[in-house]
Amino acid sequence: MAGISRPRYRDIETGAAAARATTLMNVARALGLEMMLIPQFLVPAVNTLLNPEAGEDAPAFIPQPEPDDER
Repeated sequence: MAGISRPRYRDIETGAAAARATTLMNVARALGLEMMLIPQFLVPAVNTLLNPEAGEDAPAFIPQPEPDDER
């Protein structure tokens, strides 16, 4: 259903081979899922939205420290 061979799927699943993003999208869709790329700074907000126990008072964003310009 994903358009790849069983041996290729097995190799991806076991970590013996890497998969292209399009291959991962095809596998996800074959499983009835959808892939989404989320910028790292939005991950806390998405996790909050996905956590029903957090309630409406949970912060949508967690302040991230500014990158240190002095290296």
